[in-house]
Amino acid sequence: MLRANIYKIVCLFLFISNNIFSQTANPDKYKYVFTVAKDGNGDYTTIQDAIDAMRVFSLAPITLYIKDGVYNEKIELSANKTDIRFIGESVDKTIITFDDYSGKGKLQTFNSYTTKISGNRFVAENISFVNSAGPVGQAVALYVDADEAVFRNCKFLGNQDTVYLGGENSKQYFVNCHIEGTTDFIFGPATAVFQNCEILCKSNSYITAPNTTKGKEFGFVFLDCKVTVGNEVTKEYLGRPWRAWAKSVFIRCHLPQQIAPEGWDNWSNVENERTAYFAEYQSKGLGKNPEGRVKWSHQLKKSEAKRYTVKNILSPKSKRGTEWYLK
Repeated sequence: MLRANIYKIVCLFLFISNNIFSQTANPDKYKYVFTVAKDGNGDYTTIQDAIDAMRVFSLAPITLYIKDGVYNEKIELSANKTDIRFIGESVDKTIITFDDYSGKGKLQTFNSYTTKISGNRFVAENISFVNSAGPVGQAVALYVDADEAVFRNCKFLGNQDTVYLGGENSKQYFVNCHIEGTTDFIFGPATAVFQNCEILCKSNSYITAPNTTKGKEFGFVFLDCKVTVGNEVTKEYLGRPWRAWAKSVFIRCHLPQQIAPEGWDNWSNVENERTAYFAEYQSKGLGKNPEGRVKWSHQLKKSEAKRYTVKNILSPKSKRGTEWYLK
């Protein structure tokens, strides 16, 4: 009996060892390119099915090509699905949409998302992420708590709480994107850079609501962005502190005349004025008003503004190299 048990253990060990070796030594055995197409001319017709088929902690980057179509589905890329790239066929016709919102059944803000991205080193290009619930309260289009996440030429459409930037130690990069919403529609604790983006405000409210953690050098940084407003907007704030150490900075951004002269709000808590860091540098357009901003905000000097470069904000040591945001 003992000899038989030892034989079984040895066989099991050899099976596991050979399986691990084959996965490591033969990465070509696994699929690293997927295509999703609504018309069936791809590997899958839904994005979540393609995600579910992807290897966890893959040995090489995985690319998912998404053909034009309206993908009415709630999707999630888990933390163990890393080094994934989503490439849409065209930003206006490759649409991921869902209509969850806080208060719908047992849903709350942080599970009302259309898309949740938790896998590190993620890239998305040419995709519209939409929460179609309408103006019903908190309804997240994108929840991203992945580190080193990049979004290029993407659109994020919603109302309140459109984009949640999660992960206290995560860094995220949005370039040439369009983001629209009503209240606090860019919010969260992550360090995030928005470069050459259009920010569309659809109601009198607040653009940013960071809850940057204490001790972090950067929160949300907008570089050379353009803020626009809908026809009904008459007074829009650049931001307010969701938590005490919130940070939001606008560098060389074009602001419309509907931006509130005071610029920033303390969220009805004067104590936030001692800890939050809200700043501008060389704002442009009819909405610039350095003299009229609240006294506890900052107009950066040239020497201070030099710190606010993409490289300085986003370049930690990285598995993809120090300039991961260019990948």
